[in-house]
Amino acid sequence: MTASVFDHPFLSGLLGDEEIAAFFSADADIRAMLSFEAALAKAQAEHGIVSKDEAARIADVCGNFLPDVLALRRATATDGVVAPELVRQLRKAIGGDAAEKLHFAATSQDVIDTSLMLRLTSVCRLLCGRLDELRAAFEEIDRQWGSNPLMAHTRMQAAIAITVSDRIAAWSAPLASYQDRLERMDVVSFPLQFGGAAGTLEKLGDKAGSVRAALAEHLGLADHPQWQTQRTTIADLAHILSLISGSLGKFGKDITLLAQAGNEIELSGGGGSSAMPHKHNPVAAEALVSLARFNAVQLSGIHQAMVHEQERSGSAWTLEWMLLPQMAIACGASLRLASTLVGQIKRLGAAKN
Repeated sequence: MTASVFDHPFLSGLLGDEEIAAFFSADADIRAMLSFEAALAKAQAEHGIVSKDEAARIADVCGNFLPDVLALRRATATDGVVAPELVRQLRKAIGGDAAEKLHFAATSQDVIDTSLMLRLTSVCRLLCGRLDELRAAFEEIDRQWGSNPLMAHTRMQAAIAITVSDRIAAWSAPLASYQDRLERMDVVSFPLQFGGAAGTLEKLGDKAGSVRAALAEHLGLADHPQWQTQRTTIADLAHILSLISGSLGKFGKDITLLAQAGNEIELSGGGGSSAMPHKHNPVAAEALVSLARFNAVQLSGIHQAMVHEQERSGSAWTLEWMLLPQMAIACGASLRLASTLVGQIKRLGAAKN
């Protein structure tokens, strides 16, 4: 039994998303943090801050390191973050003079935020691919049934006759905008976090800007000045995640209403009932509505997490960890379920005489 539906033993079959969840696993997080440390040593070696041999030793250990995760858990309970214990274990594995050069000029937030940015880049690319597939699926059902008549409803009352194409346009049109916004974030907006103890990179002196630029290039992230208390990128992404699930929730709601009326849609593969064997419940459509409302609620929490006091906040930062992964998984599940639901439509619109 788990507290979250997204990794629950059976509820995750409906509401979870293994592909998206994998990017928020401990293994993925640790791999990304190790990538940061190896790239940092390489960037500093290029600017004479550490030796090339030291950077090579750091990179070699980071490339094969398997931490003691139980020790990470115990230390995080005290430190509030995983980085101090991870760095301690890494230094022990590296040994010699190179051990002290690991993590030079960086701080825990640099490692943790950069790990998140690296993983969110992959998440966004996956979501973009799913949006593209879903748009193509909507185009296909439009090709098949777009000219069929459909009764428009305004304020839940029958209005005037429209076509299936009109309804599909309302479902599909927003998706291109969301895909475009995610693609733009991937290209220009996922930033490296590298500010040191208080965001000033004081240990690097006049080399700070050039080392940061080299580090960003090695990691494939944007080179931005420190943003440890400015969480616009997180909030912007959360907003898009909520928009996607919200639009797909509208699609799901429309399908449930069409299924309730019964004469303008034919679905296959609905959910069964333990009491009424004849029923085929529109489970995917219902779940889309739930996920949309879930993400709408979580978005307010992300906006609360923008309030970072002074040069670093533990409480606001922790709130992000509690909310953003679930929002991404909920969005991924929405796209998965929407594609499933489109595939279950056997007829849409009133049958022509």
